[in-house]
Amino acid sequence: MRLRYPHMLLATMSMTTHPFFRPTGTHPFSPQLHHFNPCRSIFTILCSRPPLSKNHPLPSPLTSNGYSRSSHATVPRPVHLENPDENEKERRFNSLKYKLEAVGLDTGICVPGQYNHLLCPMCEGGESGERSLSLFIAHDGGSAAWVCFRGKCGWRGSTQAFADSHSLSTATSQVAQVKKKREITEEELQLEPLCSEVLAYFSERLISQETLERNAVKQRKYDDQIVIAFTYHRNGALVSCKYRDINKNFWQEANTEKILYGLDDIEGQNDIIIVEGEMDKLAMEEAGFRNCVSVPDGAPPSVSSKELPPREKDTKYQYLWNCKDQLMQASRIILATDGDQPGQALAEELARRLGKERCWRVRWPKRGKGDESFKDANEVLMYLGADTLREAVENAELYPIRGLFNFRDYFDEIDAYYHRTLGYEFGVSTGWNNLNEFYNVVPGELTLVTGVPNSGKSEWIDALLCNINEIAGWKFALCSMENKVSYFICDFQNLGLLCNVFSEKPFFEARYGEHTERMCLEEYEQGKLWLSDTFFLIRCEDDSLPSIKWVLDLAKAAVLRHGVRGLVIDPYNELDHQRPSNQTETEYVSQMLTLIKRFAQFHGCHVWFVAHPRQLHNWTGGPPNLYDISGSAHFINKCDNGIVIHRNRDPEAGPIDQVQVCVRKVRNKVAGTVGDALLLYNRVTGEFTPVYKKSKH
Repeated sequence: MRLRYPHMLLATMSMTTHPFFRPTGTHPFSPQLHHFNPCRSIFTILCSRPPLSKNHPLPSPLTSNGYSRSSHATVPRPVHLENPDENEKERRFNSLKYKLEAVGLDTGICVPGQYNHLLCPMCEGGESGERSLSLFIAHDGGSAAWVCFRGKCGWRGSTQAFADSHSLSTATSQVAQVKKKREITEEELQLEPLCSEVLAYFSERLISQETLERNAVKQRKYDDQIVIAFTYHRNGALVSCKYRDINKNFWQEANTEKILYGLDDIEGQNDIIIVEGEMDKLAMEEAGFRNCVSVPDGAPPSVSSKELPPREKDTKYQYLWNCKDQLMQASRIILATDGDQPGQALAEELARRLGKERCWRVRWPKRGKGDESFKDANEVLMYLGADTLREAVENAELYPIRGLFNFRDYFDEIDAYYHRTLGYEFGVSTGWNNLNEFYNVVPGELTLVTGVPNSGKSEWIDALLCNINEIAGWKFALCSMENKVSYFICDFQNLGLLCNVFSEKPFFEARYGEHTERMCLEEYEQGKLWLSDTFFLIRCEDDSLPSIKWVLDLAKAAVLRHGVRGLVIDPYNELDHQRPSNQTETEYVSQMLTLIKRFAQFHGCHVWFVAHPRQLHNWTGGPPNLYDISGSAHFINKCDNGIVIHRNRDPEAGPIDQVQVCVRKVRNKVAGTVGDALLLYNRVTGEFTPVYKKSKH
């Protein structure tokens, strides 16, 4: 029965599976026809012509146009280096088959002097059962070599019939001859004009007869069916030919030069478009773009993690090197590959070789209101029309280069900042109104805190964290190496009074608690729960000093696991600062602060870094300068905020528990400015309260 309409043929043929059409790819033993299917596998069918399936006969062919029913191009005969006696040849071949069958190779249909396409006994063709093993038997039947081209297998080996059999140099000689590029003609391939059914099939995909004729799309008889022939030309001459059956199975003339489909259309063009398939190239022409080519081999499953290979080893993308002259002329290359993962991997591989600086990429329109996009150019043409396809190409965006951005990439973030939807544009309040005028806490920034010993640096930071927890609910990671954990925790029990978690009572009744009533057991238990929910400790409990990388790795874990928004590193001189002998302290400090800032910015985590000043000579009792920090001027140069904490030690100048918060640097002008604020420290409760300056009027 002859089917009249192509879509009926599609429905019929989809119910059958010809064993010839399996995922395939390239290999060093080049066959007469390369086969591959739209699953993007890169394996190659190795038999010189496809065996017909006995279990799944093909349906009736489409009508021809009166051309000869001979279905195959001329196959170059293998070169015979010698002509052994037929009985001896048969004896060798039988012995060889016995050895091949012993390792699991089915030799029932194998022929000497040819490449045989078999099921690999090791991987069994994977889930799809593909015949991915190439077996070459020498023409004299005396030796054989095989290799499986499934990426997850790769099983290979060789054997001989007898000890005096010819070595596989015969096979090597055969391979060398097969690798020679064939010259082909339409007459040799027996190509013919498209019949009405195939034209109707293209018409359903909105590809016109005029476009098909201009691109020399033909058809050919192949095993009792009509297949589409996409002809590859250079300077008008036929170079290669790729075939497609109605089930969307592809194969290609072997031993021909790999080039881009439509190569002549980009000759001398400044702007070119590269698509993934021949149908997409034809669709682009329907949208008005003739300066378009298609890759011949489809897309890889993923981007290679290896460095780009040299030209002679870049076999998968050899077609780019073969078309180098035409591609080098282009100043703008638009990559319009498929929108799926392999298509995007192909775009990346092409951009790596062509130069990302001159590449653009096309984003295909969305399907309705969901996140799914149309797959390729031909789909967009079929469902949305030529105008939409043209618009998608004209709106191609610059291909991203890692580390190089445009402000357009940040418009959403800028809009959120302008409309103040991020939540912390002006920073989080410190909890002290007189200090908020000068300093607020912005996520992702680095605050450097310094001051002479016993000025209250750590106590002030502890109180600040408690305030921020009460105001914004932040959690914190604390890396403090100066005190034991027990002493450290006790300090925080006092600080908890600020958040009303405790009852403004000291942890103990002795000494610093004076005569104030100690917190009760219930208040103590509540305080422990608050500590557990709010603070996470980074401690190195052995006798070694932690490095900054060790601290930041643990801080990253705290951010991801516990939602930490702030990190305290107290102090700098308790870290391990070993550095290479050829690195100065200034270079080391610069590198260290860069690591801290990158951590803060990437994780949106504010970092407080405590650093002591160097030994001050002739100190008069006033607050030190940020440039007095021991180690390097990079401390002040690289921090976002610089604060000096200074406690009054002169009773005549004011209360000795009065703390001066000197804001000496603020990079973010929205969050603060340079200035001083006074706080009064309550030694019993650990509380800091604002001291407002008296007005002169």
